[in-house]
Amino acid sequence: MAPVDYPLLNRQLEALLDTRDWLVNAAQTSAFLMQSLPALNWVGFYLQREPELLSLGPFQGNPACNPIPFSKGVCGAAARSRVTQRVEDVHAVADHIACDAASRSELVIPVVAGTHLWGVLDIDSPELARFSAEDQAGIEALVATFVRQTDLS
Repeated sequence: MAPVDYPLLNRQLEALLDTRDWLVNAAQTSAFLMQSLPALNWVGFYLQREPELLSLGPFQGNPACNPIPFSKGVCGAAARSRVTQRVEDVHAVADHIACDAASRSELVIPVVAGTHLWGVLDIDSPELARFSAEDQAGIEALVATFVRQTDLS
């Protein structure tokens, strides 16, 4: 797999997010990542709408699991800890929520506005160990652009 030019993707995402509307920006970001990054089978947002619970937001891919409690799965761990979760083999995670049996690895990045957890960006791949530390840093920078360009209040 060729290396991804994350600084270029960041500039492209910045130009794409030309509104402050969270719904438009979340939909655009999901579609942009799905089209721009290789070897993905699901990209989307889960939003914190209730305490300790994530609800499905804009996404690209197969129908998804909903809702996800903070106490379960990789998305729940990212929401609970507010720390990015990079999982090389989701089948090795005891409480993994298998929405798509084809998913093998996962990257989940908390989306925090100020001190408030707005939700998480969830990215799945059918490839084992798809996400490197470089991918994590690059996608975290893309999430920071999403937060900066979007009204998440």
